[in-house]
Amino acid sequence: MENRSVLSRRALLAGAAAIGTVAQLSTILAASAKEVLTPATATNIAGLKREKVALVAPPFVHAHEQIASGDPKIVEFTLVIEEKPHVVDDDGTTLWAMTFNGTVPGPLMVVHEGDYVELTLINPDTNMLGHNIDFHAATGALGGAPLTEVSPGEKAIMRFKATRSGVFVYHCAPSGMVPWHVTAGMNGAIMVLPREGLTDGHGTALHYDRVYYVGEQDFYVPRDETGAYKRYESIVDGYDDAVTAMRTLTPSHVVFNGRVGALTGENALMAAVGETVLIVHSQANRDTRPHLIGGHGDYVWPGGKFGNAPEVGLETWFIPGGAAGAALYTFVQPGIYAYVNHNLIEAFELGAAGHFKVSGDWDDDLMTGVLAPSPI
Repeated sequence: MENRSVLSRRALLAGAAAIGTVAQLSTILAASAKEVLTPATATNIAGLKREKVALVAPPFVHAHEQIASGDPKIVEFTLVIEEKPHVVDDDGTTLWAMTFNGTVPGPLMVVHEGDYVELTLINPDTNMLGHNIDFHAATGALGGAPLTEVSPGEKAIMRFKATRSGVFVYHCAPSGMVPWHVTAGMNGAIMVLPREGLTDGHGTALHYDRVYYVGEQDFYVPRDETGAYKRYESIVDGYDDAVTAMRTLTPSHVVFNGRVGALTGENALMAAVGETVLIVHSQANRDTRPHLIGGHGDYVWPGGKFGNAPEVGLETWFIPGGAAGAALYTFVQPGIYAYVNHNLIEAFELGAAGHFKVSGDWDDDLMTGVLAPSPI
């Protein structure tokens, strides 16, 4: 039997043939890598301060400054790729997930405009497939994917300058196999804050007390002839069925943070009356329509780019597939707030829903019961 790295390489090359010959693809990737690896001349990279960041699992976000306190620096992140069985609902439906740092979505990274992002991408030899990473925040061919092609047992380091502020998707993008990797969970987001912090677009500074990262994920779990969800001994065993399921364009699950109920009950997002919360929401593959039931988007960047003035007072906002958005809201009433994709079928039938649990005192002026339910 062929070893896993040979199988992985063969699958990658077969996929590459679907978008052009292998020779053409190799030429493109080599040229891209040569161009991106040209030494920087505008900045003395070696003289910049370095900061190594320990990433945390979503929905939480690593500690960071909202306003940059110094000059641009090199911010170091590490992502370890994990291929593993992943349970997506309370019925035990399981698929082989591809993940960054073991979570769906991968962690949110935070830097400031002008900083350099230096990523170490590690593909342990326990994995079966080759992987890479495409940063939508990066400027350069294929978002850095040619520089980060790692087979099992390899690592790569790439660096890019964060020249545009906003929230951006990152995802795995191996040649010919992009949708399989992305819909198996291999995506996340990066937030590039303006050095002066967030503003309302008219000179007024905006601040958040808490930040949460919600990664929306569409899964396509194959079914057998009886309609039951299938399971596989290894990740490569289910490839053909996964492609068939994806081509229906009908997800079996649409969830927040990897599984149905991941942000409800004991895992609800916490806040308090008077606190301002920044919600970063990404969807690497499908359009979504975030809505906070009982609240609003005080300031919303639907396209996720902080160079644009935010929209204000939104009830629901639209984030196109392959993008991330951001919304600020200051809670003024306590209680349980449902946070949903307002395609209500996807929210209530497929799983795209979470909860905010907000503490504090109730304000009758904003809402009160006038008459309890009683016979007419």
